[in-house]
Amino acid sequence: MKRKTAYVCSECGASALQWFGACPSCGAAGTLSETVTERGSSASKGKIPTVALAELQPRELERIPSGMAELDRALGGGLVPGQVALLGGDPGIGKSTLLLQALSSISRAGLYVTGEESAEQVAMRARRLALDPGGMRLLAETQLERVLGALEGARPGVAVIDSIQTLWSEALQSAPGSVAQVRECAAQLTRHAKRAGTALLLIGHVTKEGAIAGPRVLEHIVDTVLYFEGDPHSSFRLVRAVKNRFGAVNELGVFAMTESGLKGVSNPSRLFLSSHEKPVPGSCVLATLEGTRPLLVEIQALVDAAHSPNPRRLSVGLEQNRLAMLLAVLHRHAGIATWEQDVFVNAVGGVRIAEPAADLAVCLAVVSSFSDKPISPRVAVFGEIGLAGEVRPAQRGQDRLREIAKLGFEKVVIPKSNLPKGKIVGLEIVAVERIDRAVQLLRDL
Repeated sequence: MKRKTAYVCSECGASALQWFGACPSCGAAGTLSETVTERGSSASKGKIPTVALAELQPRELERIPSGMAELDRALGGGLVPGQVALLGGDPGIGKSTLLLQALSSISRAGLYVTGEESAEQVAMRARRLALDPGGMRLLAETQLERVLGALEGARPGVAVIDSIQTLWSEALQSAPGSVAQVRECAAQLTRHAKRAGTALLLIGHVTKEGAIAGPRVLEHIVDTVLYFEGDPHSSFRLVRAVKNRFGAVNELGVFAMTESGLKGVSNPSRLFLSSHEKPVPGSCVLATLEGTRPLLVEIQALVDAAHSPNPRRLSVGLEQNRLAMLLAVLHRHAGIATWEQDVFVNAVGGVRIAEPAADLAVCLAVVSSFSDKPISPRVAVFGEIGLAGEVRPAQRGQDRLREIAKLGFEKVVIPKSNLPKGKIVGLEIVAVERIDRAVQLLRDL
């Protein structure tokens, strides 16, 4: 019998009967690849009972602490029985090390399934990291059915699959790592985790663009998607939650890579603040939020005379289009013209900031560099800037102010709408309504 084939998009998972240069569903170019389709069994035609929502009594989530406070923060407080979490990151960033450390710290029985290394290699890493093996068991296997059999027999509380791209099912003819194999293996593992109550951690490869490899449906299947970020040449690593059905998204866990493995950083604000011997122009401290965690990050700006007809606008860790918009607002409403200047903006420490509350810090850093007037290192700011030049409030201003006061800052510039009801001991609060007023205050900062 001739096998049926289809062309599946690696971005969105949509299938087509013939090859196209661009996916008909999502429009991505060059993402369709041929795969074998399997004839499924006919659906049951019997009556399927349903459950009334009013009759269900939700229970409090039972959290399983991983033994690593920063990983628990990114997960929303710990693992949940039946949860399926996907961890993606660049090669060599430390994904396997992180989950091996977590599995050795969890009080419940754990199973580590490795498809990329032998059991001896994993044991060597555990010995090098001086981990307590406890009740942890290892399995070097890539066939899905054998992995499911091991999960069924061991009944672990927590299991790690390293990695989902190495698994293959004998029900499919395509190669491991293909769209069909990744989707089917992830679906069957998820069904088993929900049925058995096993917390499942999947390691996923990433593409050169930084996205998790395989079909996007993989991220839809799982409950939690974590990205392991950081410069491989730096000792600091960030675990960021971009999807979480059991907690807040954009939560951030900060780790430091040491000789004995990854260690959580309890006060990450210290990492993102540079220590200058004296105040320097172009530096401004921002109070930002990563999920529910307030962080203080240094924003640096460099404004220099352009040596080409087209001045450069470059930002690292911040949105480049928003930088261009803020420069236009500074020109229109504060009289700061940078159309003949190259402008470079950087968030110290490699952190990425997506929230608009960074606008005021970016503007003040640019003006500080442009006018060559330094801002005191004991001053922090936050606030969003609108196109009309108004300084708009930022969410959870009280949490930001508490973090600023905790780290010993003396003055803060905030939107007027974020003024607290009571005074904060040791902290002078300056409220502004418009960007021109904030620029005028620069000489006093």
